[in-house]
Amino acid sequence: MSNRAFTIPNIICLVRILLITPFVQLFLDGEYGWAALVIILSGLSDCFDGMIARRFNQESELGKILDPLADKLTLLAVGICLCVIEPFFLPVVIILVLKDVLMLIGSSRVVKKGIIVPKSKWYGKLCTVMFYVTVTFIVLVEVMQTSENPVVYIDYETGRWISMIMLCLTAAMMIFAFIMYSKTYKEIM
Repeated sequence: MSNRAFTIPNIICLVRILLITPFVQLFLDGEYGWAALVIILSGLSDCFDGMIARRFNQESELGKILDPLADKLTLLAVGICLCVIEPFFLPVVIILVLKDVLMLIGSSRVVKKGIIVPKSKWYGKLCTVMFYVTVTFIVLVEVMQTSENPVVYIDYETGRWISMIMLCLTAAMMIFAFIMYSKTYKEIM
């Protein structure tokens, strides 16, 4: 484990944080295709920063903070944007925010005790991937509705039902991840 700040994975995490602003701007301007591209780029970079960190021995304490911070800020921004166009996303955003606030409180208590925060677990990563896939699908449904000649077309109502199912699965995974992380927290404390 390194204490270096300027590693490739940490720079990728910072870029992910910086991508939040153009995503929000594009999304709120109704440029859903470009917004989808930005969120896909953010999601892919999330996959690569961890692989690069492990492969090239560039894991760092700063990276352990930046990676989940980039995830949480991105997910929160995306969640809020989705609530702007469709209020039915609000329950999932509330679950997301509640889970992340409680996990942040737990992590800070662990750090205050001088304990190193453990790495993200598979269920946390799966939760993030599910959120990215769900959001990308939802944004693409919006693209289909606003594009004159979409490559693929899904009826708006069908798209909403699929989106709702995907959101419910994502919310369930968030709750599962929270329960599992709570067990880890109890073991650490």
